[in-house]
Amino acid sequence: MIGTLLPSPVESSEAFDDLTGQAGAFALFPEEEALIARAVAKRRNEFTTVRACARTALGRLGIAPGPIVPGQRGAPQWPTGVVGSMTHCAGYRAAAVARSTDVTAIGLDAEPNAPLPEGGVRDLVTRPEEHSWLDRLQAERPEVSWDRLVFSAKESVYKAWFPLTRLWLDFQDAVIEVDAEQRTFSARILTPEPLRTATGGRLSGFEGRWAVTDGLIVTAIAVPAAD
Repeated sequence: MIGTLLPSPVESSEAFDDLTGQAGAFALFPEEEALIARAVAKRRNEFTTVRACARTALGRLGIAPGPIVPGQRGAPQWPTGVVGSMTHCAGYRAAAVARSTDVTAIGLDAEPNAPLPEGGVRDLVTRPEEHSWLDRLQAERPEVSWDRLVFSAKESVYKAWFPLTRLWLDFQDAVIEVDAEQRTFSARILTPEPLRTATGGRLSGFEGRWAVTDGLIVTAIAVPAAD
């Protein structure tokens, strides 16, 4: 599913079922095991499977398996010279990685294709600038939960943004525009200076792609490295 959303320098792997109880690439390293020693089965399964996906993707880059543990604000700590992103939701786990000489940043997110919860969540996630196209597309193409797609896109934006800037980015700090026909999206960052600084003035926002299938929404960003 994600392979269609990412350019060729990026290697990816996905799973629709948990891969627990299997050896080799699916075994946890002690550093990882310590993080979920008291976790419930659901958390252990998703944690293990998404790391199996990450190790498979890294293997395609020729990188031997190693522990993948969270760093600042939970961002995965990838091997030196690698950028990547992981995601998991009910029924889906995935990881994407690339060498930093080829790709500057990756953001990946998966969500159920279902409306955001009631109780004001949409107002927390979306901005007024997004409401007109959200309402229009929801009326024209109700098979897609467009507010959830915006949520997913902003999650992917944050996963690409944070490793570059090491700064928090709120849902209200980005404006998403979606092309429903091309299945792409753009993210305009309202405070772009940290991103510009981190990329030598090259970036002030992000471009990404999205897919909806089998009850899932997946969004992905891959920023090519500078020439």
